Amino acid sequence: MLLLRPDDLPAVVDDLAELLVDAVAAGASVGFLHPLRPEAARTWWLGLESALASGRLLLWVVRAGERVVGTVQLRLADYDNGRHRAELAKLIVHRDARGRGLGRALLAAAEEGALARGVTLLLLDTESDSPADALYRSCGWIEVGVVPGHSRDPEGVLRATTFFRRHLGGAVVHDTQPRHFGPRGDRSQEADSN
Repeated sequence: MLLLRPDDLPAVVDDLAELLVDAVAAGASVGFLHPLRPEAARTWWLGLESALASGRLLLWVVRAGERVVGTVQLRLADYDNGRHRAELAKLIVHRDARGRGLGRALLAAAEEGALARGVTLLLLDTESDSPADALYRSCGWIEVGVVPGHSRDPEGVLRATTFFRRHLGGAVVHDTQPRHFGPRGDRSQEADSN
């Protein structure tokens, strides 16, 4: 498992592009329609350079020999009030490398990397009832909800998306009740009713 530095990206971008093309061809709903051209995939990966350089994006890869066969991203929150959370994205394992536990290993690396940076809440979304959905459930991720018709699969068909959360490091969630604000944007309605 390798956490990429920004200057590592050009050396692995062709492997990452091939990995993304393979995932889309296999039906993974990762934000792209089939067929995905290798040049478009390459351009997309290179577009992550500034986020990697700023430290707002963490990118892990796993290799089989010299070839990248899996990846995962952690997108750290940009807002001051959200530094405790991040989005897990683009967990991809090449079809040729599946069944070896690489998806679980990448997920564990991202979770450990998050904790090392003080991130205690991870969020993600994935196509409902997909192999990825099953993986996250089996790894202890908690379903937040399902949005029907949220995203198109690689063939262009609208599919439901399941949103998940995972609290790390024994993080305790204290505020589980929604706050109800009055028309002035404060809790004045509650105070007025007493």
